[in-house]
Amino acid sequence: MKRLSALALAALLAATPSTLFAWGNTGHRMLGEIAIRALPGEMPAFLRTKQAAIDVGELSREPDRSKGAGKLHDQDRDPGHFIDLDDDGKLLGGPPMLPLAATRAEFETQLRAANLDEWKVGYLPYSIIDRYQQLTSDFAYWRVLNAAEKNPKWKANRKWFTADRIRREALILKSIGELSHFVGDGSQPLHVTSHFNGWGDGPNANNYSRARLHGPFESDLVQATVKPAAVAAKVTPLRLCNCAIEQRVSDYLSATGKQVIPFYEMEKAGGMAPGDPRGTAMATDRIAVGASELRDVIVEAWRASLNSKVGWRPVAVQDVIAGKADPYPALYGID
Repeated sequence: MKRLSALALAALLAATPSTLFAWGNTGHRMLGEIAIRALPGEMPAFLRTKQAAIDVGELSREPDRSKGAGKLHDQDRDPGHFIDLDDDGKLLGGPPMLPLAATRAEFETQLRAANLDEWKVGYLPYSIIDRYQQLTSDFAYWRVLNAAEKNPKWKANRKWFTADRIRREALILKSIGELSHFVGDGSQPLHVTSHFNGWGDGPNANNYSRARLHGPFESDLVQATVKPAAVAAKVTPLRLCNCAIEQRVSDYLSATGKQVIPFYEMEKAGGMAPGDPRGTAMATDRIAVGASELRDVIVEAWRASLNSKVGWRPVAVQDVIAGKADPYPALYGID
């Protein structure tokens, strides 16, 4: 395993949860690329290409790469990468995460009642849900533009439909990249626990490590030992929830939370020592879980988009596909 340089180690030791990345560049890139390569044939052809996988892999890193843009930017966005659950599954001793509040405003109200706030606790579930909803809207626009572009009845505006479809494809890749990042954060056990970088100063009956383990696990170990082929081999078959996205995200993060103790047990047993396969196996498994979840959520957004409306005044996706409604006024804008 590669060792951290003295400078990098010093920076890591000083890190707070808001400055710690999940999976690092290597893991996020790997997760995004593998998820795109696992998409089923029902997805638009432009997404099922080698270039799309590469683009999503690179864009998956963007929510971390944007850090340092400014104080307001960072303080508002950094807590979107984690949620700190205590050993009872509660939000830092406050309310339980489940059932998930319908909006961030309601979530903040719950936290304030317990003398907490989103900047202490994190709001990762809402980062995932927000990007899923954006992607669903993006797919809806793409469906409409694709159908309108092909319909001879609306050939007068075909050039504009084509140009806007191309713009929308770029936006879809961006939305998937951001969704990939936050789904990836949610597969890393140390991003859903108050024990995010060593066990901390509280009760520690099992004598788990208090060392700064976050970076060495998700970055150093992954870069040195996790192989894309091993991750891809563990991607599971498509699993659709047929439930609200809020339920799917809650279930996903709760399942990740159950891996916190196994992580600390693995580390205690020496699983992160150079040459030991156990740390690599856990990281491989968790990135594969993230890639599987990302692939599934992308497909769910695609299917949900068929029942959406777009533009102003809104036009139904299915009406455009059926040739019943020319979408140009709604898309170009009638103000």
